[in-house]
Amino acid sequence: MVTTMPAFANIASVGSASAEVSLWLSLPFGLLLLLIATMPLSPPRVKHFWDKYYSLVAVGLGALVAVVYLTKISGGGDAVVATIKDYFSFIALIGSLFVVAGGIHLKVKGEATPQENIVFLILGAVVANVIGTTGASMVLIRPWIRMNKIRASPYHVVFFIFIVSNVGGALTPIGDPPLFLGYLRGVPFFWLVDHIIWQWLVTLAAILGVFWAFDARSFARMPRQLQHEAGLTDMWRFDGLINVPLLLVIIGAVFLPEKFFLREAMMLGAAGASYWLTPKAVHAENHFSFEPIKEVAWLFAGIFPTMLPALGYLAAHGHEFDINGPLNYYFASGALSAVLDNAPAYASFFQLAKTTAGAADTGALLKSHPLYVIGVSLGTVFFGAMTYIGNGPNFIVKSIAHDAGVHGPTFFGYIFKYSLPILLPILALTGWLLLR
Repeated sequence: MVTTMPAFANIASVGSASAEVSLWLSLPFGLLLLLIATMPLSPPRVKHFWDKYYSLVAVGLGALVAVVYLTKISGGGDAVVATIKDYFSFIALIGSLFVVAGGIHLKVKGEATPQENIVFLILGAVVANVIGTTGASMVLIRPWIRMNKIRASPYHVVFFIFIVSNVGGALTPIGDPPLFLGYLRGVPFFWLVDHIIWQWLVTLAAILGVFWAFDARSFARMPRQLQHEAGLTDMWRFDGLINVPLLLVIIGAVFLPEKFFLREAMMLGAAGASYWLTPKAVHAENHFSFEPIKEVAWLFAGIFPTMLPALGYLAAHGHEFDINGPLNYYFASGALSAVLDNAPAYASFFQLAKTTAGAADTGALLKSHPLYVIGVSLGTVFFGAMTYIGNGPNFIVKSIAHDAGVHGPTFFGYIFKYSLPILLPILALTGWLLLR
């Protein structure tokens, strides 16, 4: 299978060829991640300022680092060009999946039983690996709320985020943005399916077991008549069928060579066809807009170049951090993903794993220390569910649910009522059992 050359394949040589790459040059990266994490929680006036100017801040910080690399770092121009190519590939995939998923609408009538909810969440976890956690969240959150309309509660929102928006998408590079960064760095497309299926199944089963306890108790409180009628009047309708073949085009494009941007052109072509061919009524039903993907595009336009110094420093000095063992990578990358976006967390710890293992390239790392890659992959994807800011779809789901009249927990309510007492013990136990 053909994969792209990773954008940071030569970052070790860039960072260690001289002392030109200083740790201080990583400050724009840290500042941008700090702003991304804190600005959504800031007072209204500050948040309004951020919402208006975040694109300028992100691009400005990224441009600052790029200029330094182009003018002060030997070989810096190659690193900047490679980063731009990877950014374009990343946004082409994420954006095209976003547009195509926005043209699919599931309409459902009826009240779900706990059994039907479990089946729905399992299907959502599988679908997340095909259209991404963002796409699956957008397509499935509204049907999820409608099929639980009588007893929809905050825990319905939380467990949807746990499973569909995060844990479910751990099997393929399409599933979650961090894993696509791994694909761009040379991890084969089906490598994760071959190596983490049991960790995925056990973790998913544990979370579903806790959800069952919540949902069965809620269902038992319904009037007997409603319990009897639940599941008997289900009606499903699928709108936007034209987007199914277009989705297959995007998935197939992932396997194309990188030459002449053929892969990205097919993805963007499928997205354009989806936007123009999808009936306007379907977009209206989904409340479709380009704002979420515009935010992702602007923020990652800053994240990709500002990551360069941090990854260069890790390449040159990663062995000094003395992080060894897959469990350490699992928890360390997970802790960073929980409070920051999980994609840069993956990039940082993937580079650290290569340096620690003394691997010349990704192929060598996969052969000598595959559990390191598994630890980083599972840690960044799974722990992205620990907070609303751990993964982009989390806030999207909360916003859509709120608009539909289902109020999810507050930022700290989410952490102290659900992720710390429920999700963290599950992730810790399954990690300890399966990654030792």
